[in-house]
Amino acid sequence: MRSSSIYIHPKFKLNGLSYRFDALHELALNFEESLVPYEKVIGKFIKEWLNNKEHIVIMTSGTSGTPKKINILKNQMINSAIATGAFFKLPSETKALLCLPASYIAGKMMLVRAMTLGWDLYFTGPQKDPLGQNDKTYDFVAMVPLQVRYSLKHLNKVKKLIVGGAAISEKLNEQLQHVSTEVFATYGMTETVSHVAVKAINGKAKSNYYTALPNVNFSVDRRECLVIEAPHVSNIKIITNDVVKFISTNMFKYLGRLDNVVNSGGVKLFPEQIEAKLAIYMNRPFIISSQKEEIFGYQLILIIEEDFKKELPDFNEVFLNLSKYERPKKIYTYSKFLYTETGKIRRSEILNDLHQATEIIQ
Repeated sequence: MRSSSIYIHPKFKLNGLSYRFDALHELALNFEESLVPYEKVIGKFIKEWLNNKEHIVIMTSGTSGTPKKINILKNQMINSAIATGAFFKLPSETKALLCLPASYIAGKMMLVRAMTLGWDLYFTGPQKDPLGQNDKTYDFVAMVPLQVRYSLKHLNKVKKLIVGGAAISEKLNEQLQHVSTEVFATYGMTETVSHVAVKAINGKAKSNYYTALPNVNFSVDRRECLVIEAPHVSNIKIITNDVVKFISTNMFKYLGRLDNVVNSGGVKLFPEQIEAKLAIYMNRPFIISSQKEEIFGYQLILIIEEDFKKELPDFNEVFLNLSKYERPKKIYTYSKFLYTETGKIRRSEILNDLHQATEIIQ
């Protein structure tokens, strides 16, 4: 059934072909019958986008808890698309690539931006090297860090790249200083309808701080956690568990998740910051976490994914750039890390299963 409220930009194209409402609806139905999983998901979303309902049902990623379904207004998604287009200066006929799963907000929003702003959107499966499959060039692409790492030699095909879903390691950050692509880290979540802040990773605009998109204001609560006021995408203030250094109502520095903060002997430690320092030395996936300890309350631990093909690094050397408080007191190997679809390690599940890990004696 045709929706009276959904506008499809007359210049919208999908894989180089123009689609107006009826043709797009027919394409969605065909994709729903596809044997290719990512096409099936794209078809299901487009069909839902074109129906008469005012909202979309979206599954959260489950990064910090159990994945859950929430309703987001289509009008809020359109507002988010317009804000992104304005911030990054992406007019109609922008050539973009969708290489993220359309089952989550980041992938869905690439489709909404294209349909709303009149982009020429190409899509491929959510593979680790999406740019290596053809010789096309793009004005705008969104990826997770894993995809960026495997796409470094092809980034010359992209003018502007946004990276979200997980943290950018210091090693990857350094590598991105040598590409011509304008690269931005994004901050956002399903509840904020994709990103509400961005940080330039390279080039003249490079910054340590996230800057708000249009119509977004920040504050912090008594826990020093970020509070987001973005009426164009949410009817309520969004109180996060993200500890930040508050700079102004439109700027902050991300420090880490409150859930992950370790208080060891009165010293507050942020695992994400320690991980960034260690990443350049590590040859396999790892996390910094904590466990209870009699004297200090909690002590830092390092958990490494087991890999018999790679020798363990020399930890005395690895820990040289850490302060005495940041140095892990115990090191464990764990058989196989679990990940969210956006590439984040499922920390809580690993910690709950720590009895299965093996302690390394230094």
